[in-house]
Amino acid sequence: MQFEKVTFANRKGENLAARLDLPLAGKPHAVALFAHCFTCSKNLSAVRNISRALNRQGIAVLRFDFTGLGESDGDFADTNFSSNVSDLLAAADFLEREYLAPGILIGHSFGGAAVLQAAADLPSVVAVATIGAPCDPAHVQHLLTDTKEAIIRQGEAEVSIAGRPFKIKKQFLDDLEQNKMKGTIRDLRKALVVFHSPVDDTVGIHNAALIFEAARHPKSFVSLDHADHLLSDEKDSRYVGSVIAAWAQKYLDAKAEPAQSTEEPANLVVSRTGKEGFTTEIEAHGHSLIADEPPSVGGANLGPTPYDLLVAALGACTSMTLRMYANHKGWPLHAAEVSLTHKKIHAADCTECETADGRIDRIEREVRLTGPLDEVQRQRLLEIADRCPVHRTLHSEISVVTKLAD
Repeated sequence: MQFEKVTFANRKGENLAARLDLPLAGKPHAVALFAHCFTCSKNLSAVRNISRALNRQGIAVLRFDFTGLGESDGDFADTNFSSNVSDLLAAADFLEREYLAPGILIGHSFGGAAVLQAAADLPSVVAVATIGAPCDPAHVQHLLTDTKEAIIRQGEAEVSIAGRPFKIKKQFLDDLEQNKMKGTIRDLRKALVVFHSPVDDTVGIHNAALIFEAARHPKSFVSLDHADHLLSDEKDSRYVGSVIAAWAQKYLDAKAEPAQSTEEPANLVVSRTGKEGFTTEIEAHGHSLIADEPPSVGGANLGPTPYDLLVAALGACTSMTLRMYANHKGWPLHAAEVSLTHKKIHAADCTECETADGRIDRIEREVRLTGPLDEVQRQRLLEIADRCPVHRTLHSEISVVTKLAD
């Protein structure tokens, strides 16, 4: 993914560190604002995976560290639920001022409660997604069980959360008691999707039931079977991201503005491989794809290999060409199915090849034609298969010019 490191000021003038994840190519058509879990940061792996899934659908994502966390300024001890909501509103103001007003709010755990609260003050937002969120911010008090009395008695106390020390003040508890969410959820008036795991032992599944019951339609629930609270398994966070991207599109399309003209060439294809593994994002004329390698060579098998894509291009071009020719002739071709395999063979094993030494690439193609075609028509279509443009390209001289980008 492409990204920009940015900072913006919260309502107290403190700088909050953020990262704007952008689609690989082209201008994003929408922006999502992400709120992380209590004491987490914008760099949680689950947040990164969800952002990637949205980027592949042309949606930019702003993820930031709340006051006093991660790389952001301020003292965590002086924050509370209301200040988190305020930080979200400041982030939305920044997006509207510098980029594009957010259309989606996504909140994980405590951040889920925060986006539900903030949504009412953001008219640009049409869709809200919560992941493992409590039905009420006061739920976080269960993390303070052993120190709650000390906080009340002394005004503050140090607590250990996920193995890290944090100072919590009494004002934090007082603020939780003042924020009741049922009415807020009922009056949301935004599309809502609730993600929750039935085995979440940090925020129980009953919270999802209460959020869903309080909300009005349109609302949806997605069960994250076997997932833990932090979505530690990458498959779970990738799944959440892909579902949010597909679900939100319906509501974003309803408010979308006409597409702006672009100076990029119509046939531009962009690919990007990050610093880990071989998983590669591809943007092809507004369509997102993933390429990868199998685990046997160090890949994650999240998509077809580059050779798979090459062979798939030949197969797609073949069946399209057959469809076009049959339409032109008025022949009753109901469907054209092309099966292909690719392998390396010894040149000496290819009797029709000019190359005599070394190894060559061999693509075997099988065409299945469906419909009441006579034998003459079937044989003619088989001949036409060799005339598809990609087939001709593979057999012609190809010039690939490579240069470094500025």
